[in-house]
Amino acid sequence: MNAAIWHLIWVNTCQTVEMVFFSTLFSVIIGGPIGILLCTSSPEEQGGLNPKPMLNNITGRIVNALRSFPFLILMIVLFPLSRVIVGKTIGTVATIVPLSIAAAPFVARVIETALKEVDPGVIKAARAMGSTNKQVVFKVLLPEAMPSLISGITLTIINLIGYSAMAGVIGGGGLGDLAIRYGYQRWRPDVMAAAVIIILVMVELIQFIGNKISNGLIEKR
Repeated sequence: MNAAIWHLIWVNTCQTVEMVFFSTLFSVIIGGPIGILLCTSSPEEQGGLNPKPMLNNITGRIVNALRSFPFLILMIVLFPLSRVIVGKTIGTVATIVPLSIAAAPFVARVIETALKEVDPGVIKAARAMGSTNKQVVFKVLLPEAMPSLISGITLTIINLIGYSAMAGVIGGGGLGDLAIRYGYQRWRPDVMAAAVIIILVMVELIQFIGNKISNGLIEKR
């Protein structure tokens, strides 16, 4: 491979990192409050701090519906939204919009599950000390669930790496776009192999870092 190809690989790798970073950030911003709502509004026997069955049921169904959408179809459906927000429907920046919305329901379920795994005894102790629901959530549930939350966010990032590669099919940019346009359409198996290897390395690196952080938090307890 010549210098021009290596430059393309570098540029597209940076695009993938950009898409994954910002879509992870926005998906946590969107999905985080939803996950907390799902946990706190669940029935009391499931650990709900403020049980609201109807709200919990409606929110849960919306989250499940969004999670069931195939990403490529969701990306096409959200073209108009991408155009409104960033002024275009293809490219790295435009792809961040559907990536964030696709990952937000997954993040919501991850946070809901992690919060529900917290020992009920810890919650009862906080309640006995007069803590409000807000204090229980932010000073008890989130800190106690942090190792599980880190593991869940790690899985989210890995999923987003895969989604960003699929986005290359319809002009999303990044390593997926490179593998398709230069590796497949121009029959450059070396370029395709390079893109795949970089994606694999990124996944392994993210998983390693996530495991280290999560295990470190567990050891500090």
